[in-house]
Amino acid sequence: MVGPLKFEGPCTAPVTVKVQGTLKAPADPKRLRDDWVAFRNVEGLTVSGSGIFDGQGAIAWSVNNCANLEMQFLAHKFTIHKADQLENRRDYVLNSKLFHMNIFNCNNVTFQNIVINAPKNSLNTDGIHIGRSTMVNITGATIRTGDDCVSLGDGCQQINVEKVTCGPGHGISIGSLGRYHDEQPVIGVTVRNCTLTNTENGVRIKTWPASPSGVASNVNFEDIIMNNVSNPPILIDQEYCLCNNCLAKVPSRVKISDVRVEGIRGTSATQVAVKIVCSRGLPCQNVSVEDINLEYNGKEGSSTSLCANVIEAPSLRESISSHLYSVCLTFF
Repeated sequence: MVGPLKFEGPCTAPVTVKVQGTLKAPADPKRLRDDWVAFRNVEGLTVSGSGIFDGQGAIAWSVNNCANLEMQFLAHKFTIHKADQLENRRDYVLNSKLFHMNIFNCNNVTFQNIVINAPKNSLNTDGIHIGRSTMVNITGATIRTGDDCVSLGDGCQQINVEKVTCGPGHGISIGSLGRYHDEQPVIGVTVRNCTLTNTENGVRIKTWPASPSGVASNVNFEDIIMNNVSNPPILIDQEYCLCNNCLAKVPSRVKISDVRVEGIRGTSATQVAVKIVCSRGLPCQNVSVEDINLEYNGKEGSSTSLCANVIEAPSLRESISSHLYSVCLTFF
């Protein structure tokens, strides 16, 4: 039983932390009002070993909802802030009270063979959340959680997510973006060779309506297997509104451009398999959707697609597979 643990620099020589036992956080969320295990201002950090970080989050999950503001004060699991040249190998993290791993303002970060495990009902327990960081590589992760397996906030640039197995969870998400002023651009994100099974979402970009100005560009989702994925599996949603706490009629001002979705195959639990709903005031540009084969599991017919407020997207017209009888032809 430990915590909170805070390791704070500046440290400019390489630092290695090896965990071989099981570290347990206090079960009562009121005993943790900040990060549980945190590294700050460390250069050349390696975290490895066969140990387990157990957040004991079951009590907290019952208050992680829109009606209870206490969720804002619950501790993240494992936070790394202002770290350069980070390598995280083979950590086993489970049952966080909120985000399992929170990476913020870091550069040159590698995650290898991370295992994150929490039940489907563990609300707001994103697996790996990244914000305002550059050159982050996630490879070989297995993530089961009650929220996004991997989520990317504003300021993420040159992010690579590869060979991630996700489910249960909410899939792999960029955003939500546009909730706050002075958000930084999201540029250069690639998600490839991943498998999503029984997730509530697949791959998505989400921005708030009535948002300040923002940018999300050069995004690639490619070679992804989806098994019984919902809501729909491929989604650009510029009308995202959590807990109905937004001005839904005011268009988003986050500019989405240069998005490529290619080689997505498997099954959809919802009839709409591709949904691209961009901002009325700032339509998406250069969206390419190619080689999509998502078969609907239900009895209502074949898979369908829905598009709105997209310009310069000729590939959408021809590339949706035969499993989608309604092609994205509703352009701005």
